[in-house]
Formats: sequence, C-alpha cells, structure tokens
Amino acid sequence: MVNIEHCDYNNPKHTSALKTLLNAYIADEMGGGRVLDEKSSALLIKALASHERAIVLLLSSEGEFTGLLTAFENIATFSAKPMINIHDIVVLKKYRGCGMGRMLMNALIDEAKKRGCARISLEVREDNKIAQNLYKSMDFKDSEPKMLYWRKEL
Repeated sequence: MVNIEHCDYNNPKHTSALKTLLNAYIADEMGGGRVLDEKSSALLIKALASHERAIVLLLSSEGEFTGLLTAFENIATFSAKPMINIHDIVVLKKYRGCGMGRMLMNALIDEAKKRGCARISLEVREDNKIAQNLYKSMDFKDSEPKMLYWRKEL
C-alpha cells in the first residue's frame, strides 16, 4: 500500500524521513553534494516548518518512507495567480521505476489545482534523462521561449 501525506514537522517519523530522503538525494549522482549534518538538517526542518508556502510531501510504501517532494508556492505575476515550483523530488534508488515519482507528481498537481495555481515549474538536469522522460510523459515541456536556469552562488 502506497500513501502520500504532507509532512508533519511535529512528527519525528516525518522529520527523520525528510532528512533521510533528502540526504539520499544529495548523495545520489544526480544530487552531487555533501549530505546535511544534524545542525543543518535541524535548521532546514525549522525553516520549512515556518515557511507558509512550503509544500513537503512524503510517500510511504508498506510503512517505509520511500519518496519526497519539496515545492514552494509563489505568484505568477503575468497571470496574477499562484504557481508552484518543484525544488526536489526524491525516490529511493531501490524503488525507482515503480511509478512512485509519478504518484508524487500527481499529488502535487492535485494540490496545485486545489490552490488555483496557474502552473507548476521545475528544473531538471540536462543529463537526467530518466526524470525528463517522467516529466515529458506528464506534459511538462520547455517553455516558449526557452528559458535558461542561471544562478550566482553566495
């Protein structure tokens, strides 16, 4: 049985799952970073809990947390409606290819519709063809005109 629920930051099982799943993603070749230490994890959980527009979905299968989606609601200024940007989507390696990523995405799409959102946006690595195939199969595509994702590290 698969279950998707919003993260309850007062539930130690949820916060532990959030840390574990996010660190699995960071350590993955597509994450490419250093896992969060306890102090950073605690700061992240506190920040997410206090962020009124954060959406954190946890997916469990047979009682084990196996997937995570973090997103943030913002405003699409051109349409004057809310929009959601997906920040992270994680499925533990041994559960990939079972449709869990699609379940998380569908749960977020349902949430976006409830909130009256104009769109959902995301960024995906150019070399992450598996994720791109999932997103394309769910009607995500390059914007017109095509946009570039830039950043400045501080």
